Amino acid sequence: GGDLDSALQAASRRGTVAMVQMLLDAGAEVNAQGGFHGNALHAAASEPGRTEVVQILLDAGANVNAQGGEFGNALQAASFEGSQSVVKLLLDAGADVNAQGGEFGNALQAASFEGSQSVVKLLLDAGANVNAGGTLGSALQVASVAN
Repeated sequence: GGDLDSALQAASRRGTVAMVQMLLDAGAEVNAQGGFHGNALHAAASEPGRTEVVQILLDAGANVNAQGGEFGNALQAASFEGSQSVVKLLLDAGADVNAQGGEFGNALQAASFEGSQSVVKLLLDAGANVNAGGTLGSALQVASVAN
């Protein structure tokens, strides 16, 4: 229990590539749900620069669109962190750019809240619905309030 529900979530959040691989090789369930972050992919995506860990988890069968945790999905977590490389990786892996849920409602709202123009552009180029509503209103409302 707690913020990091498993050893795999903890290693993924810390970005410890060798540990993540060791745990997966030992049979850790890549899509196990629980804790503040929801799963290992969400935990990795919630920290900037975890591209290699995210790729390892995706290669191990992590569900790129799994729901859960504070941000609702990995794309929203990475968008909030402004992690352009992780956002691109998740989009390339088939992440639903308009998936709803989590603290901000969707990835575009999370990126707008944090003011990450490069991530907002990536999401818009991937077809994010600029008018989609969420917990804080539209992306424009979120951006105007937060920035």
